[in-house]
Amino acid sequence: MCPPAHFKVTYSINPWMDPAKPVDVPLAVAQWEDLRDRYRALGHTVEVLDPRPALPDMVFAANGATVVDGRVLGARFAYPEREPEAAAHLDWFRAHGYADVHEPAHVNEGEGDFAVTASYLLAGRGFRASPLSHGEAQEFFARPVIGLDLVNPRFYHLDTALAVLDDAADEVMYYPAAFSAGSREVLRRLFPDALIAEEPDAVAFGLNSVSDGRNVLVPQGAVGLFGPLRERGFVPVSMDLSELLKGGGSVKCCTLELR
Repeated sequence: MCPPAHFKVTYSINPWMDPAKPVDVPLAVAQWEDLRDRYRALGHTVEVLDPRPALPDMVFAANGATVVDGRVLGARFAYPEREPEAAAHLDWFRAHGYADVHEPAHVNEGEGDFAVTASYLLAGRGFRASPLSHGEAQEFFARPVIGLDLVNPRFYHLDTALAVLDDAADEVMYYPAAFSAGSREVLRRLFPDALIAEEPDAVAFGLNSVSDGRNVLVPQGAVGLFGPLRERGFVPVSMDLSELLKGGGSVKCCTLELR
C-alpha cells in the first residue's frame, strides 16, 4: 500500500536528513509515482492511501501497520507529529474489509520495526518501538517474535538495517553494525546464509528495499548490493527516491505490504 505523494520534512535525526535542503516537490512526486508504477509493472496490486491535511509523513506508509495473514496490528507512533496517522491507517483497513484489526497498547511503528519471514516476526527496538510491543505482536499474530536491538542512531528503524529477500525461504540481508553484539549473534544463528551489507550501501539506505522473492527494488545509491543480489538469483531494480531520503525513508518506508 502506498500513499499519494505529499511531502514535507518534519524532523531530522540523521546526517542525510538536512532541514536546510528543501524538498523538490515535483521531483518527489515523480519519484513516488515511479515507485508505484514499477510495482504495477512487476504485476503487483497497489492500493493508494489518501493523504490527510497536516499529516505529511503519511508518504512513509510502512509505519502505519503490520499485516500478516489478513490480520492487522495498528501502529502507535513515538512522536506526536505522527500520532494521527495511526487512525488514518486503521480507518482504511476497516473500510476495505479487514475485520481482525488490533489497536496497540504499546509503541510500534508498523513495518518500520517489524519484518515478516516464513518462521519469525523480527522486531527492532532501541530508538522508536517499545520492547513491550514485541509481546503484544506475538500474542496477536501467534508467531514467534525475535527482538533485535538497534544501537546506531543512523539506523533507527529495523527496515533501515535489515530487509527480507524471500519470506518463503527465511532469506534476509542486513548490516551487522546497526545491531548490538547479542543481536548480531542471533541473526547469524537464524540466518547463516544472509547477505551482509557493507557500510556504504547501508548508509545509502540499501536495506530499505522491498523484495517479492525475485525482484528487489533497491535505492539506487546502494550499488554494492546489486552484484551479490544477482549472484543469489534475484533481479535488483534500481530506484531513485533521493527526495524521499531527505525525510528519512526510501522504498520500504513508502510500502506497507498487505499479506
